[in-house]
Amino acid sequence: MSQQIDRRTLYKSAATIAAGLLPAAAAAETPPAAPQPAPDMAERIRALAPDLERQVTAGMAAFGVPGAAIGIVAGDRLVYAKGFGTRRKGGGGSVGPKTVFQIGSTTKALLATLLAVAVDRGRLAWDDRVVDRDPSFALKDPYVTREFRIYDLLAQRSGLPPYANDALSALGFDAARLMRSLRFVEPTTSFRSTFAYTNITHTFAGRIAAKALDAPDWPTLATREITGPLGMRDTSFSAEAIAASPDHAVGHRWTAAGPVAIPFDPSFPYLFGPAGDINSTVADCARWLRLQIGNGVFAGRRFVSVENLRATRTPKVALNDVTTYAMGWIISATPNGRAVWHNGGTSGFGAHIGFLPGRDVGVIVLTNLENKGFPDAVGLWIYDRLLGNPTIDHMHDALARAKTEQAKQQELYKKPASPRPPPDPASVVGDYGSDELGPATLAAEGGGLALTLRETGARLELRPFDGAVFTAHLVPKGRFAPIVATLGDTPFGFADLAADLEGRLTRLRWTVEGQAHLWAKRQPRPTSPPEPQKRAVE
Repeated sequence: MSQQIDRRTLYKSAATIAAGLLPAAAAAETPPAAPQPAPDMAERIRALAPDLERQVTAGMAAFGVPGAAIGIVAGDRLVYAKGFGTRRKGGGGSVGPKTVFQIGSTTKALLATLLAVAVDRGRLAWDDRVVDRDPSFALKDPYVTREFRIYDLLAQRSGLPPYANDALSALGFDAARLMRSLRFVEPTTSFRSTFAYTNITHTFAGRIAAKALDAPDWPTLATREITGPLGMRDTSFSAEAIAASPDHAVGHRWTAAGPVAIPFDPSFPYLFGPAGDINSTVADCARWLRLQIGNGVFAGRRFVSVENLRATRTPKVALNDVTTYAMGWIISATPNGRAVWHNGGTSGFGAHIGFLPGRDVGVIVLTNLENKGFPDAVGLWIYDRLLGNPTIDHMHDALARAKTEQAKQQELYKKPASPRPPPDPASVVGDYGSDELGPATLAAEGGGLALTLRETGARLELRPFDGAVFTAHLVPKGRFAPIVATLGDTPFGFADLAADLEGRLTRLRWTVEGQAHLWAKRQPRPTSPPEPQKRAVE
């Protein structure tokens, strides 16, 4: 998010790859070496355990991670599974392999696999037009709308800005409104040219997959086809379900001063469905990884064809010289082999799930702190050690990025030393309208303004920043309280008032996560002038 107003996101973490999570130095000019005869992989993993545990413990202390669960799969077995720390800062019981965490965007790979199942069964084709499968799908560019295919929904190259309209979920809009909102978003690059991480496109994909496979909704489909048959008994799809689990972790917001526990938000990430709504455990995720390592086979049963599973791992767009994005998977080239993986970051949890093709090894890292790089640093360290790659201090690099990011955000909201006075509230209050966000009312409140959305009841306090520019703050009232808890003291973007051609401040722009959302003031209808009185005929 260019404004860095993240909701401690399910979405954001994958884009950090493009910023250098996998350093270019980690890739060699020579092609990946073919697998060589080696000691039993399970033995290698057990031998690695002491160093791994030192890495994890040190990293948790550096980032302030309250609890983490690590799992490593070798072949068809979970050969390493261990919990570290506690389910909540300061207590709440110890973390173990069956502690439930939100796994965020690692959910996207499961969506990709279910689409592959639908293709196997002849219910879909990868290049079906999305509008033929869901006529409600629309983007601002009619050509892109018409040409958008099923694989484009997951390929992260839509031409939309990163995290397009994800922030609208904080305003109380439902999934249908989020999906409809994409038609108002200005593209920032040409179609299929550039990596840009989006989530709402996956909500469309989940609905299309469910319809194609005769399921009423995404959770029912995923349970029937994947998590149920794999025996993932502790895996669920809602805030209510994770809260009801007797062994669940509590999410935490990251701050430089230490982690802050936050409540579960019933709308986030669950509103986005297959973009990141799964709750799971190391033990359950190991079963999911065994299916991937087995190229679609689990316990002797084939779930999905090799051909269509391979399609989900085929690069669609480059992130940098050594990293590409496929469908629900990131593909990283290293000196001694590829890693196929994805990360997740929700409001209070971070995750990393991946595997080494041809090596029969998979890695799971689940934490109860928003993803600032710790899960990926652990995962990449394990891959490097098992592949024999050069040593890179991924943990140090990730922590340095997290601190730099926080400093930039603090600087962004640093008030000018001599701010200009705000406009007279009487000149700007009134009713405003937006095709994208519906009607809203701007009213004077305290020393600033307050914008209330009529459809959802969300309220943004606009506090003077500099002249006609304000910082926006979501009011923690009712269902919005959990969302505000994830933001902490961070403003929810900026708002500014702009003049029309007659010099009146009639346009209100809210800018969050690098996107602008506009309202226009509704002017009172002019009243007809009174009829002139006729002179009596003399």
